[in-house]
Amino acid sequence: MIRRAQALTQQQISESRDLQSLSKLAQIYTEINDTPHLTWTLEQLTRLLPNAGELRLKLAMTYAAADDKSRTYELLLKMVNQGYSYDLSKEPGFEKVRGTRVWDYVLESFARNAKSYGEGKVAFELPKGDTLFESIAWDPKRKQFLVGSVREGKIHLADNNGKLSDFISADAENGLMAVFGLAVDSAHDRLYVISDGVPHFQGFNADMVGKAGLFEFTLSNGKFLHKYMLPTETAHILSSIATDGKGGVYVADGVNQQIFRLDGGELKLMLGNSTLSGIRGLTVTPDGKTMYFSDVALGIFGVDLTKGAPFNVAYNSQKLVLGGIDSLYWYNGTLNAVQSGMEPQRVLRLKLSDDGHAIVSAMPLDAAQPAFDAPTTGTVVGDDLYFIANSQKELYSNLGVLTDAAALEPVRVFRTNLRFAWSDKGVDTTPAAAPAVSAPSSEQREAMLKTPPKGVVNPPAAAPANEPAKH
Repeated sequence: MIRRAQALTQQQISESRDLQSLSKLAQIYTEINDTPHLTWTLEQLTRLLPNAGELRLKLAMTYAAADDKSRTYELLLKMVNQGYSYDLSKEPGFEKVRGTRVWDYVLESFARNAKSYGEGKVAFELPKGDTLFESIAWDPKRKQFLVGSVREGKIHLADNNGKLSDFISADAENGLMAVFGLAVDSAHDRLYVISDGVPHFQGFNADMVGKAGLFEFTLSNGKFLHKYMLPTETAHILSSIATDGKGGVYVADGVNQQIFRLDGGELKLMLGNSTLSGIRGLTVTPDGKTMYFSDVALGIFGVDLTKGAPFNVAYNSQKLVLGGIDSLYWYNGTLNAVQSGMEPQRVLRLKLSDDGHAIVSAMPLDAAQPAFDAPTTGTVVGDDLYFIANSQKELYSNLGVLTDAAALEPVRVFRTNLRFAWSDKGVDTTPAAAPAVSAPSSEQREAMLKTPPKGVVNPPAAAPANEPAKH
């Protein structure tokens, strides 16, 4: 295998679009210290994954190892312009390029990007404990928050001071498991919950493995109404949920890269493609006509729900990073992203083109706030976005074991004003403003959705936007 890897030419590597094979090649070239081949491979990987900051940083280290100051500085300065922040002052991979004025400028620029920005604040805290709160929603009629616990399989009510009261608990009737997402449809007095059978749930047993579903309750009193389970031939984990305010409910499986719509009393697959890396954020415009979803590595895509047709959301990848988005929200014609997989972690407002198919400007709302530690899902309340700022999921092993109980903290619910710097144009990210870049073209990104691999379906035509989903 090593001999075959070493025989590959730069052109052969640059023509590959197989991420798995390229990643394996990068591992081989790293192990045998083949810098030229490693450089070509990392260059192609960064072309295919323009939002992967750690990958770009590794490429810069590879340039530095070859004492190629010019390309090292050029790449790092591009990352500065994209908003990244890394502390490279003691990073051994850059020893050969230190000691210049340009290097000092790079360090200073990264440090500026690391400074806290924005006027958001911690709105309240939820009690410290082994609860693993991963979701929050807002009931506008009763003016109260709802929070979901992965550990308990429970939904609590919370006031503006973080005081909790029980609302819905897992029992034999509803069959709730780990709660990963909440969505409120106030107009229809409905609360929707996505729940998964994972070891993190304290009531987990072998019968729950691979099970996942959507659970429907009466919002006003918590009465259990229905549950819609996905077939168990394939193990599922639902990670995102959105409603359109017209009765439409959508959920995403971020492991199998599928999006389902509640239709006719069941969850029907409307979109799926295994070439995606991980669906996280999910939001629907108030008119029910357009869905947007984020992929942790590939950025943001859209779906025309009136036609069942996915589309590429174009942007200038030289000025904007859209990787690491954990949740996504629609507000007054803009998309707002909680970007936990970015350095620094931040909340970003994205202004769309008139047709909604391009991002024309970006404005950070809050970045590098001291309260941020793996921020996750939230809920829009008026002009504010409330979200869990420190999810603490890193304290649990893959087997659901709490590894360090002493490290648990109160759960911080952060409030970002979505109208912050509303008149500020932000960074111009229109695709036309971008120079020739190495990112996948709009046609290539769209093909990721339109030509799924064998066994994965394209989205069927959606119901008319003015028709509520039939439950």
